[in-house]
Amino acid sequence: MRRVCCDLHLRSNIRELEQTANLVRKAADLGYHLVAVTFPSDACERETRQVKSACIEVGIDVATRVDLQPNTPNELIRDLRKLRRRFEIICVLCRSKNVSRQAAKDRRVDLLNFPSTDFRGRFFDLAEAELASNSLTSLEIDMEPLLTSETWKRIRLLSSLRRETSIAEDYDVPIVVSSGASDERSMRKPTEVAIATSIFGLEKRLALDTVSKNPAGIIKRNREKLDSSFVAPGIRVLRRGKNC
Repeated sequence: MRRVCCDLHLRSNIRELEQTANLVRKAADLGYHLVAVTFPSDACERETRQVKSACIEVGIDVATRVDLQPNTPNELIRDLRKLRRRFEIICVLCRSKNVSRQAAKDRRVDLLNFPSTDFRGRFFDLAEAELASNSLTSLEIDMEPLLTSETWKRIRLLSSLRRETSIAEDYDVPIVVSSGASDERSMRKPTEVAIATSIFGLEKRLALDTVSKNPAGIIKRNREKLDSSFVAPGIRVLRRGKNC
């Protein structure tokens, strides 16, 4: 079966439609079948339609994504209540231990992303992994910091990523590797991204899953939940009406 290759983190400014279209076009040229574009939380329907139209023109599927950066667990809960049904992907950029713990255990969160390149600013440990394994939350790793960091920061970041991916594997937490790209220079072919994850200690099949099976599964699951016919996992409304 053909793998559906995905990049779930294109960080373009959606209000610069040409920039967004260029990123999406580059993704299609590199061999991706599905991308997620990051939207601001206040994006309107017109902006969403414009981005989706640009993706359709280049023949690539697009998902809507929001990156939450709450300062407290209560802020996160408030944002999730307001935004969960508006976006296909909810990612939490974890910048504190309290927020990362709350995000890991909340089933409304799809991705945990630790943007810090400093070991002390990364909070994915055994506790987060155990919580995430029970909530279907995935660990997301962006490639862009690895490509742009200074040598000494890159070495420290790689050390952190090896530890985090090992913990995720031990607790069966799915790993998603995305570009995190805001321009075309930070984008690579999905096979190149998968090969690069070997430096995290992932074997070939699991490395390929990080850019295909794992991210595609998130999109499929959430699109089913956001469909108007969805009632609960495995339960759908097939027909409505007085005679049903």
